[in-house]
Amino acid sequence: MFDASSAAPPSPAPGSPDHPLLRTLNPEQRAAVTLPAVSALVLAGAGSGKTRVLTTRIAWLLATAQATPASILAVTFTNKAAREMLARLSALLPLNVRGMWVGTFHGLCHRMLRAHHQVLGLPATFQILDVQDQLSAIKRLLKSLQVDEEQVKPKELQWFIANAKEEGLRPHDLGARDEEQRRRVELYAAYEAQCQREGVVDFGELLLRAYELLRDHEPIRTHYQRRFRHILVDEFQDTNRLQYAWLKLLAGREEDGRFVPAGNAVLAVGDDDQSIYAFRGARVGNMRDFVREFGIAAPIKLERNYRSVGHILHAANRLIEHNRQRLGKNLRTEQGEGDPVRVIELPSDHEEAQWVVEEIRQLTREEGIAPHEIALLYRSNAQSRALEGALFNAGIPYRVYGGLRFFERAEIKHALAYLRLLENPHDDNSFLRVVNFPPRGIGARTLEQLQQAAHELGCSLHDAVTAVGGKGGAHLVAFVARLDVMRERAVGRPLREIIEGVLADSGLIDHYRADRDGAERLENLAELVNAAESFVMQEGWGRDAVALRADVEDAPAVQADTGETVSPLAAFLTHAALEAGEHQAQAGQAAVQLMTVHAAKGLEFDAVFITGLEEGLFPHENSLSALDGLEEERRLMYVAITRARRRLYLTHAQTRLLHGQTRYHVPSRFLDELPAESLQWLSPPRTGNGHVHQAPLLFQSIEG
Repeated sequence: MFDASSAAPPSPAPGSPDHPLLRTLNPEQRAAVTLPAVSALVLAGAGSGKTRVLTTRIAWLLATAQATPASILAVTFTNKAAREMLARLSALLPLNVRGMWVGTFHGLCHRMLRAHHQVLGLPATFQILDVQDQLSAIKRLLKSLQVDEEQVKPKELQWFIANAKEEGLRPHDLGARDEEQRRRVELYAAYEAQCQREGVVDFGELLLRAYELLRDHEPIRTHYQRRFRHILVDEFQDTNRLQYAWLKLLAGREEDGRFVPAGNAVLAVGDDDQSIYAFRGARVGNMRDFVREFGIAAPIKLERNYRSVGHILHAANRLIEHNRQRLGKNLRTEQGEGDPVRVIELPSDHEEAQWVVEEIRQLTREEGIAPHEIALLYRSNAQSRALEGALFNAGIPYRVYGGLRFFERAEIKHALAYLRLLENPHDDNSFLRVVNFPPRGIGARTLEQLQQAAHELGCSLHDAVTAVGGKGGAHLVAFVARLDVMRERAVGRPLREIIEGVLADSGLIDHYRADRDGAERLENLAELVNAAESFVMQEGWGRDAVALRADVEDAPAVQADTGETVSPLAAFLTHAALEAGEHQAQAGQAAVQLMTVHAAKGLEFDAVFITGLEEGLFPHENSLSALDGLEEERRLMYVAITRARRRLYLTHAQTRLLHGQTRYHVPSRFLDELPAESLQWLSPPRTGNGHVHQAPLLFQSIEG
């Protein structure tokens, strides 16, 4: 007789909330995971569990036999995300997921090119050029064609080629509006021929070749469309034009100028409110195009936030509502309102940094928040300098995430090397660092001869330059002459003016100004001037302290610990060396995190400080003249706010050192756009910041 009590309980029906894969999901997440085999857009707000949804969707398709591992293609934006997805899948399902194609756009396109290299005329062993390899290849090309690098800058040509490829354009697709454009197009064609001849492809070529493979070879396109019935894309808001075009070819075709889906189920997961990479080619409009071209009736919205308390989310929601071009969603939480967002205005950037340090001490000592759970965010890398200095002086370990500490950045090291050579022309390390930077035609062979001559003569490199002959020797002599001129001009001048003069006379400013990617480096060099001015004022020398004392009577000086009298420049160089070399957070050591808002995307912390909330800084002045630039800045602020779990601080300063001069800043318009009921002002708010919106000048100098 059958014993009902001994029978195994029936398995939960597919789609039931009791199914093991669905048990921990909220209704919106469950709806996204259990979608039928149709294309859909999942609008996943910050902290809403999108990674869990994406991974569980794949597991659901496999567990319910709607898909096999070989029929799934999953695109992530980082290799780390791809590895995490595979690890989670392996934990969810007892099957081998190695048959799936999971990876970045570049990784998946590379895999496709390897499989069809013969069709594309590529050798089976073709190699990939990274960004630095590509730049070297471009320099070789220019040299072989006898093109002067001063006339065609390698980095600018590299950007031109990369930008054209991201738009899906070959040389023959580009017009020539002027002679300069015509020359660039010709060099692009020559670069392509060189790469084909050498059997190499750069990152842009991986994507463009894979797109052309599907576009131009129907049997291959049909093969992949039949194979990958389920295509899942993470961080869809970060896709560029070419990446979206490649995805469309995997899931449909162009017919009479319009896109016709082939029936593949494309699940795009992203958040248009977190699209912050337009400068890298990301196109937030791809999300709206996807909805239209794939016939998406309505996106699934993941609005329940598992990260932040209510007041933080209220601030984020109210801010982003001011953007017109968005699909729209509203974050909510079940964690309660929590502490309000704290806002404070400080008299200066120096006092802003000091206040942040004191608040960090309170958070760690009284609130029990671990240092690594505290993040200091800023819009521009240059802003880290004042914060680093305050943390350094307070003895608080810190780590600059995704970048270098201020005094370790290459452009700062170059500038400091020039300054050291003013104090000590026999500093061989500094000499070697800048003798050919910016480039001035001094090659490795010339430097070998110089070092050999210095060794034989028993003198410094500076004193051995006349022993080297030929064209290289002439360039060395000219370099030393330039140093001598800079040293003469420095005598009797304030420290700030010394540094400004060296930055200009060395050619560093012109070099980075000509570099398309040099804007941030120029900001850092300007911040070096601020660092010197701040150092002078803190040491009490006043604005007229001079850097070099030679031939100057009664010039201010500093008494070193050894009793030796040193110039303010020497003291500042010592200060820079100490800040660069000491107080490094050791591996595994709890340290406060410093980073730009861009670097913070995808991260979260118990306490977040967003500093420098002033017009011209955040939103950045460059964005105000760019098309949709202000909306992107607002999305960036939204990303910054939603990094915080428990505590959020917004700080701004009335005055800030800019290019070595004190400037008056008005508060960021973003502060006006936050809900008053979720803010706690730790300083009296300025009444009615509406004038910010009409201010014709971003900065006003303070007289006297």
